[in-house]
Amino acid sequence: MTNSKLNSKVDEFLREEKKWKDEFEKLRSIILDFEVTEDFKWMHPCYTLNGKNVVLIHGFKEYCALLFHKGALIKDTHKILIQQTENVQSARQIRFKNLQEIVEMESTIKAYIQKAIEVEKAGLKVQVEKNKEIAIPEELQTKFDELPALETAFKALTPGRQRAYILHFTQPKQAKTRESRVLKCIERILMGKGLTDCTCGLSKRMPNCDGSHKNVQK
Repeated sequence: MTNSKLNSKVDEFLREEKKWKDEFEKLRSIILDFEVTEDFKWMHPCYTLNGKNVVLIHGFKEYCALLFHKGALIKDTHKILIQQTENVQSARQIRFKNLQEIVEMESTIKAYIQKAIEVEKAGLKVQVEKNKEIAIPEELQTKFDELPALETAFKALTPGRQRAYILHFTQPKQAKTRESRVLKCIERILMGKGLTDCTCGLSKRMPNCDGSHKNVQK
């Protein structure tokens, strides 16, 4: 592990992780072989270069993944980068179902991390289609029909905030889970807040504040 300092919040996150603990620890060791800084953002281990996000480790019910923030700019020679939904324009994932897959793919994973670092060093940016129509998931549209004020508030958000919500809502495969996510965000949307915006007024963005003040330094 070179040119990196272990982040205590990541240590705590890994200690509490149950389902993907071994996989996360292996991915962490692979990433820390590079000249990146370990951070903890959006409640997950995130690795940056000169303050810019490069790759994030996260897990879901059926897989864990490396999320490359500018994955759309990486040459996908092995055809392994996955676009989570059609609304995601920049980020791409490499998914894993178990530790063995990570071990077998280690050299390939390192090659993609190196590509991601080169993209960031070159200052490349994804050309986002700002006027691209955002597809509203069924679970959210149902709530729009029930609560017109919610639709008004959602459409008043910036396109970036709308896309963040859409991605959050559409990630789960089960409709029940998608609906639950929509319900939990209704109040935040009505307040005119994005998914990661502070709701307590003491900070501008999460993860410095999660709305409960527990991460806010007074």
